[in-house]
Amino acid sequence: MHVQDRKGHDLRYAIDPTKINKELGWLSETKFADGIKKTIGWYINNQSWWQPIIDGEYKNYYTKMYGKTEN
Repeated sequence: MHVQDRKGHDLRYAIDPTKINKELGWLSETKFADGIKKTIGWYINNQSWWQPIIDGEYKNYYTKMYGKTEN
């Protein structure tokens, strides 16, 4: 699918690790399917870390430390 205002627009983006493997010897240790499951599990098990961000609670910290914040 070509979008007129975005020349070079791709349908899909994929990372080819060939160059980083060849030049640096790096290979991913985790397959995407496994990594996404672990990531989702982390967010489920660590809601106390991210919930204040969603709630906007972090803004109270900045207001307390630096005064009125912009929205």
